[in-house]
Amino acid sequence: MAIQGMELNHADLSALFKIKYEKLSENVYNSANVLLGRCKKSYNFVGSKMQITIPQSFAGGVGSGTLPKASRALYAAAEITSKKVYAVVQVDRETIKAAMKDEGSFVRATKEVVKKGVESYMRNLSRILFSDGEGIIALAHASTAATYNSTDKELTITLTSGFNEADLEERDLVNIEGVSAGGITGDVTAFEIVEVNASAGTITVSCSSDQSSNVTASGKISIQNSLGVDPMGLKGAVGDKNITTSKSSGGAAGNLSAATDLYSVPLTRKWQSVEKDASSASISTDLLNEVMLAVEKKCGKAPNLIVTSFKQYEKILNILEDQKRYQVNTRSGLKSSSGADISFSGVEFMSSAGPIGIFPERFCDDDRVYFLNDSHIQIYHRPDFGWFDDDGTVFLRMANEDAYEARYGGYFQIYINPCFHGVLQNLA
Repeated sequence: MAIQGMELNHADLSALFKIKYEKLSENVYNSANVLLGRCKKSYNFVGSKMQITIPQSFAGGVGSGTLPKASRALYAAAEITSKKVYAVVQVDRETIKAAMKDEGSFVRATKEVVKKGVESYMRNLSRILFSDGEGIIALAHASTAATYNSTDKELTITLTSGFNEADLEERDLVNIEGVSAGGITGDVTAFEIVEVNASAGTITVSCSSDQSSNVTASGKISIQNSLGVDPMGLKGAVGDKNITTSKSSGGAAGNLSAATDLYSVPLTRKWQSVEKDASSASISTDLLNEVMLAVEKKCGKAPNLIVTSFKQYEKILNILEDQKRYQVNTRSGLKSSSGADISFSGVEFMSSAGPIGIFPERFCDDDRVYFLNDSHIQIYHRPDFGWFDDDGTVFLRMANEDAYEARYGGYFQIYINPCFHGVLQNLA
């Protein structure tokens, strides 16, 4: 440790960085959303890829009357390959120097940028968890041309309906199919989102020159450098037999032909989730019961978690009015007119295995309800996930910049055994 009154060196700053933020980052990682907090995680994924053996039949011949012949079990091997997912934050060198003699000042000076970096990583991971592994956040409209504002140097793109507003964030950097120039300084292919207008169905990006004619009709808009290289998510693993999404070519639902395999295992009766097409019907207890029981019938285990969009959650609150639970507490909180504290606590769905929680998630598509067994969703990390410090420091000097950058993240894959999950989709 540095002596009080002496200038801290680079290694000291990195140590403070790790001490102050390592545990905080771990806590955020395990509580970013309900599903992320409940699914299993491991940190010992080594080797070029991992194979997971999947039993797909019983073993042993059976019969009556005479001794039957033996039969062999059927196995498949799922292949897991790691994906690279990062967050990068910058710390101005002058800010560091201004706070070098006071640990508290240094921590306060960097707290916001570090906090925002980790939060952004978790937000992106939540997006990945509910996506299809393709990195696509929206599609350009097929027949509405993009427009360029030469005064503000901004390109406005109309999106195909069905995009998830949560996937679009101001200040995110994105790639746009067909546009290969005019982006931010240092990377002309990356465009910064400056405005999201969900009601109009448009995004506006910063663009140094008119590129409106280059935007591909129905073209993919993806998180920078992420096209086709995201880890697997629920949208890619649950409901594959009818969800028209390719895991090798990319695309939003309805854009490409249906996938034929998952983790290199062909989709069959024994390697497939339960999927119910609601055909634009409103959500109902009948539909919820149908999918819940179908999952239990298929795998022998009832789901222990239901996750849906806020839109469907609102409807579930109405149809499950008698299942709402309320807490009455007269010691804290806001007082009602009767003098008691009344607050909404949560909603549970009564399954054959007992009550299970229903949780809203903003990254879940509006028309979907997922029925999940969280013990059959696992994130396989390579070792040393978190802040990068292999060269002895968290801070890395930026070339040609009076600043340092810190990198967070690592390499992992999300493994979702489809047989233990179901999805109710295409709801009104």
